[in-house]
Amino acid sequence: MSTEKEIKRVTTKTLAFLKKKGIKISVLTAYDFITASILDQAGIEIILVGDSLGNVFQGNETTLPVTMDEMIYHTKAVTKGVNRAMVVVDMPFMSYQLSIDEGFRNAGRIMKETSASAVKLEGGVRVADTIKKITEAGIPVMGHIGLTPQSIHQFGSYRERGKDVEEANEILRDAKAVEDAGAFAIVLEKIPASLAKKITGSLTIPTIGIGAGVHCDGQVLVTPDMLGLNVDFHPRFVRHYANLAEEISTAVKKYIDNVKNKEFPSDEESY
Repeated sequence: MSTEKEIKRVTTKTLAFLKKKGIKISVLTAYDFITASILDQAGIEIILVGDSLGNVFQGNETTLPVTMDEMIYHTKAVTKGVNRAMVVVDMPFMSYQLSIDEGFRNAGRIMKETSASAVKLEGGVRVADTIKKITEAGIPVMGHIGLTPQSIHQFGSYRERGKDVEEANEILRDAKAVEDAGAFAIVLEKIPASLAKKITGSLTIPTIGIGAGVHCDGQVLVTPDMLGLNVDFHPRFVRHYANLAEEISTAVKKYIDNVKNKEFPSDEESY
């Protein structure tokens, strides 16, 4: 494994190699076959089937309503379109919080039914024992600390985490607990760049940032956000790499006009 281009299938070992070599890891979300296929062919390392589908696919205000059955349904579609990337699946709210055994069973169900490569859990110290049990069974786990959207009602807002010393130290403890429990990588969401740099330097596993600065080992964004499809969502950590909402609207209006003016279909487009 000498160069990034030679990687035929991204695995946990691949990610460890990329961190060691200082090669940044790219992560995007997908919830359907076509999007997953495009991301995979473009060379993305990790495709996250995020419970963010509750927001951008289902139109909910939070991720909390998303169910296990829905995560499995979307992941099945995604994995059919992927040949190279690692597919990681969010374990939805209340699929692992009830008990360690419940989390273990649900992680196993996701892996058994979807052909995914790994699962992702939110939380640090409080879910470390669950992560340990899952990883000991051979299921790769990605952690997620800092802002954890499934705990939004506990936090009360989507504000940045770790700004004060006490909370920063708590996040540091969470990071170490997740690594010690056997996770292969960890998402750092909406924490100060200086804190993310400290965590990244102290862990042997890769860190994946979202709103956590450039010093993380990789970055993740929600695909509809970075493509400019979610026009009402403008957090500072999202960069728009396209304006697909405008492009799609223009195309649809042109289609409507062509239909109404009998310009579509043409003779060549008819049987």
